[in-house]
Amino acid sequence: MRDELMIVERIHRDLSDVRWPEPQEIRARARRRRRRTAVAATVVLTLAGVSAFTLVSAERESAPPSLTAPVRGEITADSLLQPADLPQPAQMALSESGLRESLRLDDVLGYCRSSQGMLPVWQASRWSRSQTLLRVRPAGDVGTSNDVLLSQDLYRVTPEAADAFFTDLDRLLAPCAEWRSVGPYEVAGVSGTGEAVHRWTVVQRDFAGDGAALLRHTVSPPRDQKTGKAIGGAPAPTSTAVVRVGDLIAVLSLGRQGTERDLSRIAAVAARRMCLAANPPC
Repeated sequence: MRDELMIVERIHRDLSDVRWPEPQEIRARARRRRRRTAVAATVVLTLAGVSAFTLVSAERESAPPSLTAPVRGEITADSLLQPADLPQPAQMALSESGLRESLRLDDVLGYCRSSQGMLPVWQASRWSRSQTLLRVRPAGDVGTSNDVLLSQDLYRVTPEAADAFFTDLDRLLAPCAEWRSVGPYEVAGVSGTGEAVHRWTVVQRDFAGDGAALLRHTVSPPRDQKTGKAIGGAPAPTSTAVVRVGDLIAVLSLGRQGTERDLSRIAAVAARRMCLAANPPC
């Protein structure tokens, strides 16, 4: 992992397709891939004043606390979803592992809490492994952001943190059940201050593993704060599945073409894969 990564940056949205970055750039952006947005269409609504935090590399941290033997420690690659688990041809774009990574559900959710004077309260993991799977492209096909099929972060946490995670989830989401974001925008040469309302809700529970939740993030159509005039359409909702098996917690999201039904189904497959590395064993 890189020594220093920024985990919060200015939030933006551009719904037009972009070329998929080179592998080096994918790695540089790996920890930021689930950024959510506050605008739609060609509108860019930027939240100002976002602080930047620095993660210290695993090498500068002390080793994780010892676990009571016999247990599994480092998360193996076979406990992640495999390309064959997806309903369409997929290929690995990125896989990385780490120590003491924060178990983050959504960076915009974290900013929602911090903007109200609350800590994000992300749990620190013992070990983690992350991956991104991309659509297999024919030779000569130009890649776009639509190539992303799946993002998965898999964390090993303490037994106490695993037990408390879903109990604390509603408390974590409550301050952001209806959060109004405000920031400058510029579209077609016109600029001003816009606002949009974010909502996070749990729409499904206990559908996989030892516990699971499907989170939906919706954003209202942004409007000019002064005139009330709409400055774009509503972005499509985004969904995140969180699954627990033993002391492992997985955070999963699909690309733009994936549905919540697809996500809950692939989360059940992920839970079976997690059994290969969970404590206690399945």
